[in-house]
Amino acid sequence: MKEIAEILREPDVTIAIVGANNNPAKYGNVIYRDLKRKGYRLFPVNPSSPEIEGDKAYANLAHLPQKPTIVNFVTPPAVTRKVLEDCLKLGLHNVWLQPGSESPEVMTFIQEKQFNYLANACIMVETRRGH
Repeated sequence: MKEIAEILREPDVTIAIVGANNNPAKYGNVIYRDLKRKGYRLFPVNPSSPEIEGDKAYANLAHLPQKPTIVNFVTPPAVTRKVLEDCLKLGLHNVWLQPGSESPEVMTFIQEKQFNYLANACIMVETRRGH
């Protein structure tokens, strides 16, 4: 299985940003804008926003038009844990946990369920290395 950082460099990668939002002071917005500017194909996921930065947003992962290559979490641990269960049901095993989205319970869950994951690393830093 390829590492998440390696998958991120594939030319046709798609990323669901769970917790994307329109508040420029929050990381869900900063990360979304950063990856969009870098040319990534993104699916913003936020149940309370129909649009993120002018792009159609999706209430949950099941509503996405296609399966994303990576699910990136910019959510509190309790939300992360709940959405990870959706990932399992949908067959989405490549997950990236932004700093702050993980907890001991979340880490135990992703290890027990054998997710391919990267935790405690910022996707904005990793994408500086080239897309």
